[in-house]
Amino acid sequence: MKVVLLVGGRGSRMSADAAPLPKVLHEIGPFPILWHLMRGFLHAGHSEFVLCLGWGGDEIVRHFAERPAYLDADVLLEHDGASVRQTVLGGAPPPWRMVFARTGLEATKVQRLLAIRQYLGDETFLCTYGDGLADINVERLLAFHRAHGKAATLTAVRARSQYGHVALTEEGAVTGLEEKPALPGWVNGGFFVLEPRAFEYLRPDDDELETESFARLSAAGELMAYRHTGFWACMDTNKDNLALNALWATGQAPWKTW
Repeated sequence: MKVVLLVGGRGSRMSADAAPLPKVLHEIGPFPILWHLMRGFLHAGHSEFVLCLGWGGDEIVRHFAERPAYLDADVLLEHDGASVRQTVLGGAPPPWRMVFARTGLEATKVQRLLAIRQYLGDETFLCTYGDGLADINVERLLAFHRAHGKAATLTAVRARSQYGHVALTEEGAVTGLEEKPALPGWVNGGFFVLEPRAFEYLRPDDDELETESFARLSAAGELMAYRHTGFWACMDTNKDNLALNALWATGQAPWKTW
């Protein structure tokens, strides 16, 4: 099953540099977050990816072209003056196949999806953002989607507050403190499953995939939510990146399902 990755955003909140790195190339440990995301799908048996490129697309392509082994193995480099040959020693690079689709610098997520329709055929496909990690069981997600028979499934997750919460009496007495508790309700965590007919509900002039296209699917009774109660995190800021790196450094990265 093909996996569509929406990786065309600027990610301007991740860096104060004049030419910030594409968000999906910010590293967690020695690997970019995009590698972590793809490695999880590969572990679940899905090795074909369509990357919807936009801002920083050249850097994303270059990264994959220049680091095919991704530090999974020792690599021998041989330079003959005209070209460089890479040989993986004692291992192999991840066996994935990637389409790098130039979907436009300022395109919306809807426009990016419409632009890569030709690469998906008439099959169910997975789709997600490039900055979210989870310990989601992809096979259970797919089983849920197949069971309900609708055109689309999104993964609903429980977000956590970035602040500590204080419980107070009317008089101001503190009766409890909780550090970064789970917020009430559910939020869209990405990790979608879409049928080809879901494209019937996407319009090129939709500004937002979630509030317009998905709202159209919902109104037609064609959208369901898979509840994921495990780990989920979005790398939206540098602070988020530091937190994910801390989990990786201590060997406690919940999204590392491989």
